[in-house]
Amino acid sequence: MTKIRLSRFGSKANPHYRIVVVDSRAKRDGGYIERVGYYDPRRTTKDWLKLDQERVQYWLGVGAQPTDTVKKLIKQASEA
Repeated sequence: MTKIRLSRFGSKANPHYRIVVVDSRAKRDGGYIERVGYYDPRRTTKDWLKLDQERVQYWLGVGAQPTDTVKKLIKQASEA
């Protein structure tokens, strides 16, 4: 099964996340199929959430399942 989920990067106490499409059996920070966005939970920049809506819709169309957090981020990105 393919999932759309967060992959952590950044330094200790400074989390940043990539929104990625991965095989559900892969590790959290392991290899991914495609990077579709970026999320900064600390909102240190004006672009704290970037999402390629076109690619996200493609992956959802072919059966990828987003995690609960990613569902919320997709909704926020579409409202902005």
